[in-house]
Amino acid sequence: MLEITRIRTDKQALIDGLKKRNIDATETLDSIILRDQQWRSGKTELESISAELNQLAKEIGELFKQGKQDEAAAAKEKTAGLKAKESELKLTVDAHEAAITQLLYTLPNVPNEQVKFGKSEQDNETVFEEGTVPNFDCTPLPHWDLAKKYELIDFELGVKVTGAGFPFYRGKGAKLQRALISFFLEEADKAGYEEFIPPLVVNEASGYGTGQLPDKEGQMYYCQEDDFYLIPTAEVPLTNIYRDVILPNDQFSIKLTGYTPCFRREAGSYGKDVRGLNRLHQFDKVEIVRIEHPDNTAKALDEMIEHVKNLLSKLGLQYRILRLCGGDTGFASAMTYDFEVYSAAQEKWLEVSSVSRFDTFQANRLKLRFKNATKNNQLCHTLNGSALALPRIVAALLENHQTADGINIPEALHKFTGFTKID
Repeated sequence: MLEITRIRTDKQALIDGLKKRNIDATETLDSIILRDQQWRSGKTELESISAELNQLAKEIGELFKQGKQDEAAAAKEKTAGLKAKESELKLTVDAHEAAITQLLYTLPNVPNEQVKFGKSEQDNETVFEEGTVPNFDCTPLPHWDLAKKYELIDFELGVKVTGAGFPFYRGKGAKLQRALISFFLEEADKAGYEEFIPPLVVNEASGYGTGQLPDKEGQMYYCQEDDFYLIPTAEVPLTNIYRDVILPNDQFSIKLTGYTPCFRREAGSYGKDVRGLNRLHQFDKVEIVRIEHPDNTAKALDEMIEHVKNLLSKLGLQYRILRLCGGDTGFASAMTYDFEVYSAAQEKWLEVSSVSRFDTFQANRLKLRFKNATKNNQLCHTLNGSALALPRIVAALLENHQTADGINIPEALHKFTGFTKID
């Protein structure tokens, strides 16, 4: 959520920045500024009334002590009038505050200066690429055919038990899934991330805290009776650990990781791009989250990018990194790098990770702050990334490492799978 002080003092810069998202925020920002002026005026008047009521209370006590009953009664009558005015004014002030909050919820984060103008994914820029298209000794099959051939994943059984987008992993397919999770978590541990097993459902405040609500409300599974949401990513519970927290000093760099199933409705997704593992409603993912001092954000982002690069290199996958343009950057993000692996059988790139910096946007919603050198409260910066999301990694592993007589398992996974080949 954008900071109200920033809107007051730097409105034009925010308007210019949000134009990178193809948004003209002028009207919304003007409405916020007007409401804020009305709110502050009302707060000032409330404080004045409160001070007057306190003074009258003292005077009434003294008048009673002096036996001046009539004057005390007149003062009490004035007090009653002020209290009525105070109650009415408080409702108005609260309404202004609620309106400001709702307006702020509609505004996305302002893109970082490195983010370029652009309308869609077609305008994203490739900043790094590693690996080459593998040479096959056979005609490569897409992963859904390989999954059926080697009895690794049962998509039809998932449709029977639940519906499309909820596959069963079986046999070596299930072991490969578990091996990848263990590999990702072990690498995160080596990099200094503390592991958590968080809840898979969160309350509304947590959804608002990280920016999934209200922006992605239609994409989240909702448990109406309990007013809970199934998590779309471990980012939500992990980052919310620090909701309403003030860190005691400016000497911090907090690194969290967690494996969870993730749940996304993916409303409106259809066609060939959702076949097999390309787009699921339930999938596994290892997430990395960082809480940083603003001075360390750029360095932390670079470290997270290197972490994901290392994972993909150890898995022997061809991949590229895209810096997203303004029009394709997520609602809460200030800057995002997408990692894509090449699917040799499908002859297309598959997104497997997004690494993002949010600067103060999430922290402002979360009220996540630290005591700076002058002992004042200052907003932290947050970052997160997939390290990694499993479905498309599994798809790429099956497709890119296939041979005429089976599928080779990358050496980095051998100690976790217990086998070196699927045949």
